Amino acid sequence: MTSFDLSRIGAGLPVAEQAESSGLVGALVPGARLVVQAPPGAGKTTYVPALAANALLTGGDARTGRVIVTQPRRVAARAAAHRLAFLAGPAGGDTEPGGPVGYRVRGDTRVSAATRIEFCTTGVLLRRLLAEPDLPGVAAVVLDEVHERQLDSDLVFGMVREIAELRDDLTVIAMSATLAAERFAELLAGPGAPARVVRIDGTLHPLDVDWAPPSGAAPFDARGVTDAFLTHVAETARGALAAWPGNGLVFVPGVREVERVVGLLAGAVPEVAVLPLHGRLAMAQQQAALTADTQRRIVVATSVAESSLTVPGVRIVIDSGLAREPRYDGIRGMTGLVTRTESRASAEQRAGRAAREAPGVAVRCFAAETWSRLAAAPTPEILTADLTRATLDLACWGTPRGEGLTLPDRPPPAALARAEETLRDLGAVAADGRATAEGHRLARVPVDPRLARGLFVGAESLGGPTGARRAAEIVAALEADQRAPGADLAALLRDLRSGRSPGAAGWRTESKRLARLAEVAAVPADMAQPGQEIGLVVAAAYPDRIARRRGGDSRAYLLASGTAADLPPDSTLGRPEWLAVAQVDRQGGHRGSGAIIRAAAVLDEETALTVGLLSERDEVTWVGGRVGAVRVRSLGAIQVSVTPVPVPREAGAAAVRSALVSSGLGLLQWPDAAMALRRRMAFAAEHLGAPWPAVTDAALIERLDEWLGPELIQLAEGAAVRSLDLVAALRRLLPWPQAGTFDELVPERLAVPTGSRIRLAYPEDPADRPVLAVKLQECFGLTDTPVVAGVPVLFHLLSPAGRPLAVTDDLASFWVNAYPGVRAENRGRYAKHPWPEDPLTAPPRRGTTRSGR
Repeated sequence: MTSFDLSRIGAGLPVAEQAESSGLVGALVPGARLVVQAPPGAGKTTYVPALAANALLTGGDARTGRVIVTQPRRVAARAAAHRLAFLAGPAGGDTEPGGPVGYRVRGDTRVSAATRIEFCTTGVLLRRLLAEPDLPGVAAVVLDEVHERQLDSDLVFGMVREIAELRDDLTVIAMSATLAAERFAELLAGPGAPARVVRIDGTLHPLDVDWAPPSGAAPFDARGVTDAFLTHVAETARGALAAWPGNGLVFVPGVREVERVVGLLAGAVPEVAVLPLHGRLAMAQQQAALTADTQRRIVVATSVAESSLTVPGVRIVIDSGLAREPRYDGIRGMTGLVTRTESRASAEQRAGRAAREAPGVAVRCFAAETWSRLAAAPTPEILTADLTRATLDLACWGTPRGEGLTLPDRPPPAALARAEETLRDLGAVAADGRATAEGHRLARVPVDPRLARGLFVGAESLGGPTGARRAAEIVAALEADQRAPGADLAALLRDLRSGRSPGAAGWRTESKRLARLAEVAAVPADMAQPGQEIGLVVAAAYPDRIARRRGGDSRAYLLASGTAADLPPDSTLGRPEWLAVAQVDRQGGHRGSGAIIRAAAVLDEETALTVGLLSERDEVTWVGGRVGAVRVRSLGAIQVSVTPVPVPREAGAAAVRSALVSSGLGLLQWPDAAMALRRRMAFAAEHLGAPWPAVTDAALIERLDEWLGPELIQLAEGAAVRSLDLVAALRRLLPWPQAGTFDELVPERLAVPTGSRIRLAYPEDPADRPVLAVKLQECFGLTDTPVVAGVPVLFHLLSPAGRPLAVTDDLASFWVNAYPGVRAENRGRYAKHPWPEDPLTAPPRRGTTRSGR
């Protein structure tokens, strides 16, 4: 069994010099749990795994398992493996990975039976954990750069810690330059198994920091990083190369920015090579940026060069101050990389690259006074990203929603719920959050579960090995997240197949890998319509993004998710009725929906209905005073058909009930008699109290079924609202046996001296008094003002023509004090009617003096 030459591997490295004094050597025993904190350049990525491999080899065969070392990125995993293989090889240094040191990343594996140290990405280890939860043949797991807080890293941390609870021989080491050591030690520790913190002091060379803020506008806007700012970054880099010796390293947030700055610098600085470095490059191009050369160079990189990787000879760092972080976008329904101002931790990591090997300088392209406003550390991805893949992984691990798993941060409940809903639609998880058989099948494919579904459905529908290959090519193109020309995925696939696209080599490798996984689902049949295979796969992967044109010759589409989006004006797709949309972007300043389709394929309705999440529901509505029902078939927000159906009684009643609750009781079109009774009941409740019921809108809504139950059924069966007897309905609320006295306590009418029974007008505000509007002559001889529920009635005394003459609630006083004036003013105008001098003794009259009535 191979033993590594630690003196050669650790030559000049602080971690090797302090291995004994820091306690690292003594702590490396089977089952140990360690947190190693060491600054950039200390050598932890290469030395600690070799030290662990040697330490765990000394105890005999039981401890001779493999050491797994995780890195957050493929570039870093490959580079670390190449570096350690070089140091661990013969004196000539020509050893390649695949011997004692190997690596395993997606689409590229170099390991053998002789491999003792295996570098891999956290995503690869996550897939292995789901397939082999006890990690057979593994003696130690080294989790490097855990401070980056990528989603896979957090999940792997929790899963490996859980395995360590079951395997007391498994050594777990978490490493970082900016790690909150005590917090991670507390998380890593278990019952009777404390986690030890080992700190390595760095020997960073002197570092000068300069500030070079741009003049004018902000570095980025809604569309991304501005060309003006990238020009400023390139000019700053040229000036730094002229002012200081050594190689340069420029940090920008993404691939587009790398390519732009490389283009601006190429040829601008004599005798200086300009090299890009990012995750989409071919391995040979990545290695070119990471291999020492005699020619002076400047490397333009994304955040892949922040940690783990060593770009040789760097003395100058140009930091744009920008980073990309994943954010879930509700418009797109997916996680996208959003340009943000970097954190202080990232800025320190970047600057430290200039002082790893000799004194250096870091030039930050922002103002010094903004330093204090930067976030202390990057936001953990688990708090901001789409959790669909992570939620499925947790379900397959047996810890739905992460319950019971020790994670550095708990996933947000809202994001978990959204992810579970997506997975339920895919048939991947059950109602309790546990993985189904389909979920385990999708989880075996190392892509987003939606793409995995697209791969399998495409392979099954297209048929045979050819169908599996075609489906894999489409999924690999979607996964590459490349810009589709004219929003046309078919055009992107043509470019990839022809090799015109810069990502063609990686796409071919990924296509072959996915095709092997898809062949198990392929059947010897060809069920897809010609020309529909791209739309079929995209629609199967993203059924919520099936889209239908909104009408006419419009570029506007409605997605099944409910999002509105437009095709770009330069789209080569035409304006088909149906689309399968792979990517939607927010579009600042875009007229129309505010979102624009960036990648899509033509789809026919038959395929959309077959692959999409077709649902059928009955909708019962109350419109125009009548209940109606229709059966709606839809793909999410897209209505496919609407058919009238009979109204189910209970559903109809529920629809009326819901309408009354939401829109109010005015929908009942109250007749006058019902409103009059309601005012009387309100008056009784106000002035007599219990047991008389309140009849406010809120009170009636609360007791809706109690008083309106039969009428709700009538409406559900098709009755018109005007046909309802609301008087009888309201009377159901009157308490028994007191209901018999209601008409006496709050009478509908009052008798006057002529014998007429005049209707009382009860007020809308029950605190006011009831009004009796009656002709003055009918009240001759009446001196006692009637009282209703303890409230004096307010008399509106009218002329023979029905016009108001006086208002009073004290008839005795009115006859003595006010009547003489009213008589004098009106006796001439109404001469045919009696106006006696003494109204208290005069007989009351309904009609004229001559009529005798």
